[in-house]
Amino acid sequence: MKIDHNETGTISNSADNAIPPDHLRFQLPYLHLTRAFGNDWFALKAEEFARFFGTPTFLLSQTLIVVVWIGLNVARVIHFDPYPFVLLNLAFSLQSAYAAPMILLAQTRQADRDKAFSDADARHRDALAMAATRRDKALAHQAEQIRALLQQNTELTALTRELAEQIAALTQGVHEKLMRERHVKAFSQT
Repeated sequence: MKIDHNETGTISNSADNAIPPDHLRFQLPYLHLTRAFGNDWFALKAEEFARFFGTPTFLLSQTLIVVVWIGLNVARVIHFDPYPFVLLNLAFSLQSAYAAPMILLAQTRQADRDKAFSDADARHRDALAMAATRRDKALAHQAEQIRALLQQNTELTALTRELAEQIAALTQGVHEKLMRERHVKAFSQT
């Protein structure tokens, strides 16, 4: 089935049967914002890397590396970075030089995504509110029509009762007249 989005926000298939709009229609324009760094291979790895900085695994492994680094150099088992640990400081600086911009970029992109989805949700809520208002107006109009029909029904019922009483009275009068005429005929024949 071929699905087309038309200008009114509804979705139609190839048979031209209208399908009601889906609840995610306001988010569709923002699907390109799903990843912090984009959708290519580098972007996926960069996002994984930026997300890894805030995990307990990263903090524990970095602490373990620093303890081993300092322990090996203080104990002079491997003496590649003596006491002021300039090389360790350089490694931290290099890590910070890459980590900070990546984290800031991820936060900025996340803020953009949050704002876009918030705007889309607001438009969706507005659309729902307008639809609810239209339904409420339609229901009020139908309720008014039902009240008018009930009033007409009540009036017609009263009119029917009145006519039925008149018919009953006329029938009774005709019956009495016929009975009198029969009685007079029967009396006159005797």
